[in-house]
Amino acid sequence: MSENTLIVILGPTATGKTDLAIEIAHRLVTEIISSDSRQIYKEIRIGTSRPSEKQLSLVKHHFIASHSIYDYYNASMFEFEVIDLLHGLFKKHKNVVMTGGSGLYIEAVCNGIDDLPVVEPEIRTKLLNRLKTEGINKLQQELLQIDPFYFKTADIENPKRILKALEVFYMTGKPYSQFLTKPKKDRNFRIIKIGLSINRQDLYKGIDNRVDMMIKNGLEGEARSVSHARHLNALNTVGYKEFFEYFDGKISYEKAVELIKRNSRHYAKRQITWFSGDKDITWFHPAKRELIWEYLNKILK
Repeated sequence: MSENTLIVILGPTATGKTDLAIEIAHRLVTEIISSDSRQIYKEIRIGTSRPSEKQLSLVKHHFIASHSIYDYYNASMFEFEVIDLLHGLFKKHKNVVMTGGSGLYIEAVCNGIDDLPVVEPEIRTKLLNRLKTEGINKLQQELLQIDPFYFKTADIENPKRILKALEVFYMTGKPYSQFLTKPKKDRNFRIIKIGLSINRQDLYKGIDNRVDMMIKNGLEGEARSVSHARHLNALNTVGYKEFFEYFDGKISYEKAVELIKRNSRHYAKRQITWFSGDKDITWFHPAKRELIWEYLNKILK
């Protein structure tokens, strides 16, 4: 009897992961788990490129619009909930598909989240005060010197990520990245990772086109609808934070759109850097659908 298998479709944004995952899940008559850390929030649809209602109707999806931006959520909670869900799904299906571009969420399910040290309140308070008085740029440069590996893979525009890494360093004297390399947890299912990759020029063109479509579909209005909750971590997200600055009169509308495209490209670069360190990924061009299917078929037989 073949073993239970989790098929992970990953890669940078705008490479066609959703369409491929639906095709594979449809062929295997199974279900899809989203590993996108923002598509789980029901209040933000357009800016997160959530699958359309038509796409969602083709295959059953999990962790799409399943939580609220007002709910506290993190990768550790995602790990627990997905592993619990898989326990039930594997009773019905030999194979399950998971897709998304959030490296930490994928890592949590495949290998587990590391146990991090508890940070003393004094250290956290001191760093928060420094963020207010010195600004994020100073803390970014400090992180670059302390932990260049994490600096290259983290969302350095997110103060929460910068503060967490610095907190751990000042608590332990060790770079944050060292706590992310512990032995992985054993899983009672096989994992196949398929990465989608295209050349940078086509990737950036696809990102720009996607942003244009988001704008056309009403991203500005969606951002306005949640602007009152901009303090929430869920909204510290490309596509929303730029429009918040426009709403505050800090930048023009044209500059906001330009920054969304630029920051989306930067996000894609970080995704590529994160996934490049995973030797278990087999990479394909997204147009090579039949080649991907043949590869899967050989393993699943």
